[in-house]
Amino acid sequence: MAFGITRKELERWKRDVSEGKIAFLTHYWLDDRFPQAKTVTKAGSSDLNKLIRWGAEYGLKPEWIHHKTEFPHFDLLGETQKRILEKERLTDHIRRFEL
Repeated sequence: MAFGITRKELERWKRDVSEGKIAFLTHYWLDDRFPQAKTVTKAGSSDLNKLIRWGAEYGLKPEWIHHKTEFPHFDLLGETQKRILEKERLTDHIRRFEL
């Protein structure tokens, strides 16, 4: 379950992903499979080659891409999430969600 974002933020992420940009959306998240994770960052792009290359820079494997949606993305959790947000200079996500 996702929460802590606005509809406008979600729509902007969807638009950017659809346009082939690498787009980031961080939100609060509850999932019984990952009880230690309270947030997730979705890093997505409809340009799969671009997304795969981007992910490889951070050691992310192509098989980790969620394809069951029209918005292909990686789910970033925990230390990986924070490390990537820092490298992408998305400190606003880190501050907002107290990562």
